Amino acid sequence: MTTASNIKQVHPVDVVIALGANLGDRLAALRGAVDGLRATPGVEVVAVSSVYETEPVGGPQQPEYANAVVLVRATIPVMALLERAHAIEAEWERVRAERWGPRTLDIDIIDAGGAVSDDPVLTLPHPRAHERGFVIVPWLEIEPDATLVGHGRIRDLKVDTSGVRISSDRIPNE
Repeated sequence: MTTASNIKQVHPVDVVIALGANLGDRLAALRGAVDGLRATPGVEVVAVSSVYETEPVGGPQQPEYANAVVLVRATIPVMALLERAHAIEAEWERVRAERWGPRTLDIDIIDAGGAVSDDPVLTLPHPRAHERGFVIVPWLEIEPDATLVGHGRIRDLKVDTSGVRISSDRIPNE
């Protein structure tokens, strides 16, 4: 099996990234994440979904999330993109104290050009993406014909979307 550390981009690769925040100024955090991705050399933001209000999944009692999905075209290695995502989270004072706990910002790489990796640092595709309405609904909005390796077309996935509601908040797409 491939590991994320040996996935090297020779040509641009489309990468699906999920964003979430439920502490502090959630919209500012999502916008900050997109701005941080835009400022990353070798990363072009192609599309940004609407913002969705979502109920927490798993973990302790906590506030609702604001979620979005971003499609980027990357010429940097996926591991470098993950490192950049962690740096952006740190800028927003992300604390990893509790699995599925509340957070100021969460940035997850969902898919990287259909690559498959069992690297414990970056498993691709994201192992629970196919179960998460807060990922699939915004992803469908920006890439309705997308497929998720091992699961098929995302529009055909049977996902609970009952806790996912579109917000009037927006993240600028350019």
